Amino acid sequence: VQLQASGGGLVQAGGSLRLSCAASGRTFRDWDMGWFRQAPGKEREFVAAIRWSGGTTIYANSVKGRFTISRDNAKTTVYLQMNSLKPDDTAVYYCATTPRVAFSALALLSSYDYWGQGTQVTVSS
Repeated sequence: VQLQASGGGLVQAGGSLRLSCAASGRTFRDWDMGWFRQAPGKEREFVAAIRWSGGTTIYANSVKGRFTISRDNAKTTVYLQMNSLKPDDTAVYYCATTPRVAFSALALLSSYDYWGQGTQVTVSS
């Protein structure tokens, strides 16, 4: 399984970015997908996740209403649209995949078995 994250960069506060995560090596439509982030000196934290069907999503409170996760199973790609970015959103963003798990487990790092390499997002004030 390979996950390739891209789309990070430097943006001013209030701006937008769209992250992409291209997946290969397993039947994509069978996976739940998640985005996590890790800021310097902090632990990796949950950002958003989407069910294998794309019909159910879950977000961390800190990004709810600003970020949107989506997926295109035909392109085996998951996206994270990030709007109204804040300096606190600065982090390395990782995509990850898990076999179908309970909804309550989607926000847990331990639920995910494959991780991408991360893409840096820097938000300037």
